[in-house]
Amino acid sequence: MGLPALEFSECCLDSPQFRERLRSHEAELEKTNKFIKELIKDGKSLVAALKNLSAAKRKFADSLNEFKFRCIGDAETDDEICIAKSLQEFATVLRNLEDERMRMIENASEVLITPLEKFRKEQIGAAKDAKKKYDKETEKYCGVLEKHLNLSSKKKESQLQEADSQVDLVRQHFYEVSLEYVFKVQEVQERKMFEFVEPLLAFLQGLFTFYHHGYELAKDFSDFKTELTISIQNTRNRFEGTRSEVESLMKKMKENPHEHKNISPYTMEGYLYVQEKRHFGTSWVKHYCTYQRESKRITMVPFDQKSGGKGGEDEAVILKSCTRRKTDSIEKRFCFDVEAVDRPGVITMQALSEEDRRLWMEAMDGREPVYNSNKDNQSEGTAQLDNIGFSIIKKCIHAVETRGINEQGLYRIVGVNSRVQKLLSILMDPKTATETETEICAEWEIKTITSALKTYLRMLPGPLMMYQFQRSFIKAAKLENQESRVSEIHSLVHRLPEKNRQMLHLLMNHLAKVANNHKQNLMTVANLGVVFGPTLLRPQEETVAAIMDIKFQNIVIEILIENHEKIFNTVPEALPSNSQLLLSRKKSTDSKPPSCSERPLTLFHTAQPNEQQENRNSLINSSLESVISSNVNSFLSSNSAPQPSLNSSDLELEVIKPNRPNSLPQNPSPTSPLSPSWPMFSAPSSPMPTSSTSSDSSPISSPLRKARALYACKAEHDSELSFTAGTVFDNVHPSQEPGWLEGTLNGKTGLIPENYVEFL
Repeated sequence: MGLPALEFSECCLDSPQFRERLRSHEAELEKTNKFIKELIKDGKSLVAALKNLSAAKRKFADSLNEFKFRCIGDAETDDEICIAKSLQEFATVLRNLEDERMRMIENASEVLITPLEKFRKEQIGAAKDAKKKYDKETEKYCGVLEKHLNLSSKKKESQLQEADSQVDLVRQHFYEVSLEYVFKVQEVQERKMFEFVEPLLAFLQGLFTFYHHGYELAKDFSDFKTELTISIQNTRNRFEGTRSEVESLMKKMKENPHEHKNISPYTMEGYLYVQEKRHFGTSWVKHYCTYQRESKRITMVPFDQKSGGKGGEDEAVILKSCTRRKTDSIEKRFCFDVEAVDRPGVITMQALSEEDRRLWMEAMDGREPVYNSNKDNQSEGTAQLDNIGFSIIKKCIHAVETRGINEQGLYRIVGVNSRVQKLLSILMDPKTATETETEICAEWEIKTITSALKTYLRMLPGPLMMYQFQRSFIKAAKLENQESRVSEIHSLVHRLPEKNRQMLHLLMNHLAKVANNHKQNLMTVANLGVVFGPTLLRPQEETVAAIMDIKFQNIVIEILIENHEKIFNTVPEALPSNSQLLLSRKKSTDSKPPSCSERPLTLFHTAQPNEQQENRNSLINSSLESVISSNVNSFLSSNSAPQPSLNSSDLELEVIKPNRPNSLPQNPSPTSPLSPSWPMFSAPSSPMPTSSTSSDSSPISSPLRKARALYACKAEHDSELSFTAGTVFDNVHPSQEPGWLEGTLNGKTGLIPENYVEFL
């Protein structure tokens, strides 16, 4: 129930009922006063808490803004760039939100705390003052009245009249005070309905404004949030693939660490203990040593892994001689002595093991350097970009496009390995491989066919997009804008050999069709990039850094799929002609003899055929002549045709230099089953003959021929020949070493780098 009304007419009567009703109003005012007092206290606590919250969020935003992501590798993908800047975006949103919160907090003091304090002080406080005055007048009136009633009737009339006048005056004053008090009480009761609630409404309005600002921020942030979500998912998908690759590499390193050493500019490097003479004796100090055979330079860096820091200055000396230390001449094991040209005395070094000492000794005494021959899968070398290869890929593509283009997880879901190998053996059978009319039977599952296609591409002697261009494609994917990436990749694709480009064109057309059906098969361009990037653009060296670049391999494939019509059907701009290319290369190389590290190296190692593939290799060798001849003609057709171009980065040490034998083979035979088959295509970095008019000009059909040196070369081993540019060799034929020829110069027979010469 509500409060009873206080009638002014009852102020004069001052009845018990009136007093009861007045006390209920007074109790309500007291309750309201206490509530407002607590509300003000809670409001101040809320404002203080909001200030603390805002300060904490600002500190959190500052921490986000200060942190910078550092990704593995020398460049970042668009997804990684988006993720890296996300923290700054988060910080900006939080700061913007906290700016609005501070405005709300400052406004809360004005619209909530101050009006409530004013209402409590001016209105409820005034009612309390009126009550005090009313109580005082009540007491005074009652006292005067009792005193007046106690006067004796025997008093003089004048005295009684004076007493009556005084009582009337006091009664009138009490009546006026009573009226004012009742008016004030009811006024406060009415005022609290709006003066108390209105500040609360204003505070809530400020709160709603703050939340609405947050809603607007969320709307503005939604586009970036969507982009970031996609980037996070793409990065997670790449991580899953990268993690398995890194884990696989780690297991290989555990099983056989010597098979997976990095290609190093140094002939030998590792930790050695160096004996140092002191006043009180000798001590053995751990050094990280490197040795370059060409310059005979030994660098020694004192370093202790336990302390994690260098123990002194680096020292470099020029090797004069190296001698193994006998066990009985020193108390330490695995020791050898080094004499330096520029340092007197003997430097005694201790290797970590007998094998380690042997490697150091071989490196320093001029024996064959120990390099890691990067080993691809055992199945590599069994596939070629010949008619059989194109037939296999076309059959697989036809089967996929006619029977399984909408199958979910196409190319991502792998088939059973035994069935994949069986299908490949059927497709690669020379008896049936050339039958273009034959289609893959419906009994073969689509996942088996797609796995066979990917496996065949991995079985090629080198990746379809070639080892020597791998770094160039990666660099192109790291360019800042998409237009530059497409342009550079366009140029690189047209520098690939004709067969490689034709196969890549065939594959990208197919993958574009697969991507067009991604709503059914769930294979977007990004998903196809993840599947085919490591297959088409795998690095020659299996390292963690190479695995970290898989994401850029995927981007290259995405660009090829999305822009396949432009890349393969149009000519890139500003490609130099072949004659200009050869001339510029001759000018750059004739000026000074290149060192071994500057030599143009072979493109890939051709694996030796195994017994199971002898029949097919014989077929390959029989058709090799026409394939090479056609490739040469297509490469050197005319200056007006688009020609591959090279830059200096493509001639750097991006491939493994082939190992040379310590002695020449006795009866080399290019047709021997042990000699490697020649590459099925010629790379742009290999010098080509200036003309090729018939199959008789092929190196295969005429194994003993003359050749002219395009570059000067200094022999690194007794089995090699030293020569200058323009030297003519006799009896040139393929050697048993991949990437090397054998020829005769001034009566001496030795090895010649294959891509240093042109046949006459």
